[in-house]
Amino acid sequence: HRLRVTARLVSQINRFLTGIEIHPAATIGRGLFIDHGMGTVIGETTEIGENCTLYQGVTLGGTGKERGKRHPTLGDNVVVGVGASVLGSITVGDNCVIGAGAVVIRPVPANCTAVGVPAKIVAEGARRVRAETISGATPVDPCEQCMQEINARFQEIERRIAALLGSRAPAAVGRPDGGGA
Repeated sequence: HRLRVTARLVSQINRFLTGIEIHPAATIGRGLFIDHGMGTVIGETTEIGENCTLYQGVTLGGTGKERGKRHPTLGDNVVVGVGASVLGSITVGDNCVIGAGAVVIRPVPANCTAVGVPAKIVAEGARRVRAETISGATPVDPCEQCMQEINARFQEIERRIAALLGSRAPAAVGRPDGGGA
């Protein structure tokens, strides 16, 4: 009805009273349930399907880089866990679960569960899957990568030691003088 100032005023009063900030231009389907909503933020171009559940502190926000549609679209029957952030103009498919504290920055296909920072798909329907980033590529876990590099260096050192010992073959392995460890 082009009552933008009135809509904004109602939004701000409700934010003050409930701790939930919903931009007046957001599109929300029937059956949205916001449980313990303090700190929940729903951005301007957000679209929420039917029968969705948002828990405390959920952010459906933009990244600040887009123009036009810059907030997420949630399909029907989506559950977003405590403190999760769904950012940017992305789509979360129908029947998805976003785990607590997850940061979703890429689209999530329907019937998936995504957890972590950045969010990775850990289940499709009832089937667990090897953790994959939402982009579909295998994630690069810095800790795992470091351990693989350390393991490779350790194996190289063992190979060199075996080569050196093969040429001299001392009776006891340990100190250079042939004593025990």
